[in-house]
Amino acid sequence: MKIAILGTRGIPNNYGGFEQFAEIFAVYLAKQNHEVYVYNTHDHVFKEKMFQGVHIIHKYNPEHKIGTAGQFIYDLNCIIDSRTRKFDIILQLGYTSNSIWAFLLPKKSMIITNMDGMEWKRTKYSAKIQRFLQFAEKRAVKSSDFLIADSIGIQKYLKEKYNKESTYIAYGAAPFWNSNEELLLPYNLEKYTYDLLIARFEPENNLEMILDGVAASKNDRPIVVVGNSNNSFGNYLKQKFKDNPRIRFIGGVYNKEHLDNLRFFSSLYFHGHSVGGTNPSLLEAMAAKALIVAHRNEFNQAILKENAFYFSNAKEVQKLRETVHKSHHNQIVQDNFNTIIQEFNWNKINESYLTLFKKSLS
Repeated sequence: MKIAILGTRGIPNNYGGFEQFAEIFAVYLAKQNHEVYVYNTHDHVFKEKMFQGVHIIHKYNPEHKIGTAGQFIYDLNCIIDSRTRKFDIILQLGYTSNSIWAFLLPKKSMIITNMDGMEWKRTKYSAKIQRFLQFAEKRAVKSSDFLIADSIGIQKYLKEKYNKESTYIAYGAAPFWNSNEELLLPYNLEKYTYDLLIARFEPENNLEMILDGVAASKNDRPIVVVGNSNNSFGNYLKQKFKDNPRIRFIGGVYNKEHLDNLRFFSSLYFHGHSVGGTNPSLLEAMAAKALIVAHRNEFNQAILKENAFYFSNAKEVQKLRETVHKSHHNQIVQDNFNTIIQEFNWNKINESYLTLFKKSLS
């Protein structure tokens, strides 16, 4: 098969979840002797035309000049190029900025779209942008030959709202085996003496709720907050909690080995995400044997089931901080780790995608 992957900033990954998946899946396809192309932004740090058997197509992305609107131009450039290459399958990862160009997608290619989460529910967007995202979602559903839902909740939503079937294929994670306590030293941390929160600084990730609970807690254990906080919401949180020595904002950490060790040696790992499907950072926490305290919603509960502690408000966060410690809950940590190996391993995810691809062309 001749396959294209659109909708990411490119590979190798140096940005986020979809880029990580694109890298792993594209290399897998190439090893299966398929002809694979991944679209990269022109300013991606990787400048070569081949990556581990995968063809790389660089296209201009003016996002650095004109902001978010540049993503629409980048997607347009990718889609126009795809019209010239006779792909059997075009896999779109997400729909936010490419759906308005759906009428330009090549008619003879099979269009398969991973619908990601319900982006229009994100509170960081104005009402006008939320309406656009609902429009974009509808366009993506109508213009795709096959839909992929990365959670049961999203699959159910697509069926109820659009009466459209989708294939459930989750995200994946790699089991973390090699812990190294020395990697805590740059952060002035010691094992099991801190809690951890890793998230983008967006209201629907419930950072404020978590930190309110930490601030009210009688437990002196610090919480380390990882993520780029240089936006209005991040600045608000840093100002609100600036006098609380237990709350440490350390900015973004992009070294995965460091992140995995931070997760592994934390006492509690807080996961506040409430919008979307299978969140990559949640699976990575499970894979790194973190003891997870998650926001109570259908997406998190579908993945974690009974192997986590849940909260719905700051008072519950406070109570969990005061009563729960990783050393007392080895079994649920191991159960989550086993779930990664059995259900969310990359081989299974890759095979599920390839099975769908073959089905789509049969």
